Amino acid sequence: MTTAVIGYPRIGAERQLKFATQRYWAGDIDQTKLEQIAKELRKENLETQKRAGIDFIPSNDFSFYDQVLDAAFLLNVIPKRYAQLDLSDLDKYFAAARGYQGKAGDVAALAMKKWFNTNYHYLVPQLEAETEFKLVGTKIFDEYLEAKQWGIETVPTLIGPYTFLTLANNKFYRPDTELAPAIANAYIEVLTKLNDLGVKWFSLQEPALVLDMSEAQIALFESIYKPLLEKKNKVKVLLQTYFGDIRDIYPKVLNQDFDGIGLDFVEGTKSLDMISLQGFDKKKTLFAGIVNGKNIWRNNYKASLEILKKIQEFSKDVENIVVSGSCSFLHVPYTIKNENKILPEFVKYFSFAQEKLTELVQLDKVFKGDQDLLAQNQKLFSAPRVVKDEQIKTKIDSLTPQDFIRVPTREERIKPQADVLNLPILPTTTIGSFPQTADVKENRTALKRGEINKQEYDAFNYKKIKECIQWQEKNGLDVLVHGEFERNDMVEYFGEKLAGFIFTKNAWVQSYGTRCVKPPIIWGDVKRTVPLTLDESKYAQSLTTKPVKGMLTGPVTILNWSFPREDISVKESTYQIALAIAEEVLALEAAGIKVIQIDEAALREKLPLRKSDWNSQYLDWAIPAFRLVHAKVKPETQIHTHMCYSEFNDIIAAIDDMDADVISFEASRSDLRILDYLKLHNFQTQVGPGVYDIHSPRVPSMEEMYRTIEAILKKIPAKKVWVNPDCGLKTRDTKEAEASLINMVAAAKKARESC
Repeated sequence: MTTAVIGYPRIGAERQLKFATQRYWAGDIDQTKLEQIAKELRKENLETQKRAGIDFIPSNDFSFYDQVLDAAFLLNVIPKRYAQLDLSDLDKYFAAARGYQGKAGDVAALAMKKWFNTNYHYLVPQLEAETEFKLVGTKIFDEYLEAKQWGIETVPTLIGPYTFLTLANNKFYRPDTELAPAIANAYIEVLTKLNDLGVKWFSLQEPALVLDMSEAQIALFESIYKPLLEKKNKVKVLLQTYFGDIRDIYPKVLNQDFDGIGLDFVEGTKSLDMISLQGFDKKKTLFAGIVNGKNIWRNNYKASLEILKKIQEFSKDVENIVVSGSCSFLHVPYTIKNENKILPEFVKYFSFAQEKLTELVQLDKVFKGDQDLLAQNQKLFSAPRVVKDEQIKTKIDSLTPQDFIRVPTREERIKPQADVLNLPILPTTTIGSFPQTADVKENRTALKRGEINKQEYDAFNYKKIKECIQWQEKNGLDVLVHGEFERNDMVEYFGEKLAGFIFTKNAWVQSYGTRCVKPPIIWGDVKRTVPLTLDESKYAQSLTTKPVKGMLTGPVTILNWSFPREDISVKESTYQIALAIAEEVLALEAAGIKVIQIDEAALREKLPLRKSDWNSQYLDWAIPAFRLVHAKVKPETQIHTHMCYSEFNDIIAAIDDMDADVISFEASRSDLRILDYLKLHNFQTQVGPGVYDIHSPRVPSMEEMYRTIEAILKKIPAKKVWVNPDCGLKTRDTKEAEASLINMVAAAKKARESC
């Protein structure tokens, strides 16, 4: 056995790339300096993997923003609106990622969606009528040669052509079968150049193969790869899959001339069965994804060893095995070495990206017979890690079907809510957060350093809340928010107030571009011991006669945006969180908060990638978990929720079954396509499709948002429509946020005139 890494974190252990990129956007550094910092990070990552003893080290896994966007720019899939900008190539790339508004023009960003079942976001490639697949970039070759200069032989890696087509927005509905020869030829160009450079292995990442595949999709895959593999020459080609198993296409993959096949044995529930029933090919190398690339718990070497032995037992044709991560380590923090906040008795159970390198190497040694390493590892798993809270267990065991049902029905709740809230048609609101300005962050830092006390900290936040409420009233919003100035993150903030969580200091993970999150770790049983948002919500509501939303994060999102436990089911863990949030909901209601938003931004995130598993493994508990949170509120209390940057079209019925009164969706960045599905499924919940994209540094005009509202009203009755941005405003600066909201309110008022 040898060892392999699929991908490595790229933002830097101290988020160097994030800060450098933001300085570049602000004009504080030039492109040369930005590229220098990026080069230093690439070198550090490669040398870290080499020192650890990794044999197959990837290159081209670095990105300034997103690896799918990198592939699009490599292959000339650059929409005309960006290509025509009078900007440098790098700035055109950033314009596609985040939009652009300046002297060179005004363009919106590409659509952004969740990367399979993770909290990472990718940019959706957009195909146009004149799109011509061809090799135009050099990044993949430059980074291979760069590593070579440092004495490191790498495996250039690239999103595979089948996954690229699967994820692309085929705006002009050109059949994939028509596009297949062209994209195959573009990848052949890449392969030919890699041959010329003397590359030994080339990894094509095809996670889309773990999705449900039809016969037509299987035929498409074969039509792309047959001519591609005929041109591989001396380069060995690795087909790398992850996030599940490839049961639908496994026999066809075996018959293709791949030199290596990467299979996921963590999330791939059928991967062992595939090898057992259908064998392998002794001419190929199996890259076995054994070390979990998405969670931070130490690997159980005994369990992994059993899987590796079963692989050999099931098929004598498996002669060459490489032990690998189950997916890229992009989804976990850099290293536990940067943590001085976590007690040693906890730290020993954690494994971040750098520690996973050690696990890969040690698993290789254990497989070869190192009993000492195995014994040391098993000490961690010899006793229960957590003492269960019996009271919480009793509460969950005592739940009945009635605990998940709100009465009266949603239709019967409309009038009492309308009477209490007295809102105009097309009411305006925001998703929740207002910009986290420098003074807000400085106030939080001062508290952490002990430079101010809690009273001083709260006094500052209350001042910001008052300013926020006054600004919203002055500018005509209908349902207000308090701005969330006290919150560092929509999940971490709640975790800090709930029992059962552990927090890190530097365990940052890239969510998209320069946006990084620091997921809390669910260590033990979760319960509410103190109020979560009550004081800030009460204060904000005391400042106005307009309704102010109580803002909470939902149980499924808290679970999905944390590193979850592995010693209990995700269902049980989510129900624990739901009971805690439900207590806060009732406390807000008792305090006079008439509108309560329970965000479930990540509802779709852990939805199984295969539709056959949706109900049995996820929706049958995720939807009830949300209902459990609000089932006991009064009819006149209006419950909102919010979801962003995922494909919701195929679970619309399940979302309606959440029984919220209002739901806001990200929609502006995906051309409002969700509206067709809402109409098709007779969606009953009131909706607020986002009328502008908050992730772009541009201010949409009143006319632009008015046109968006008009498009919405063609498909959804006005009485069911809310007007709001597509996400929170935390990452925007104040000038952009305020100008955009003023235009949004003006657009809503204009639209009301024709209702």
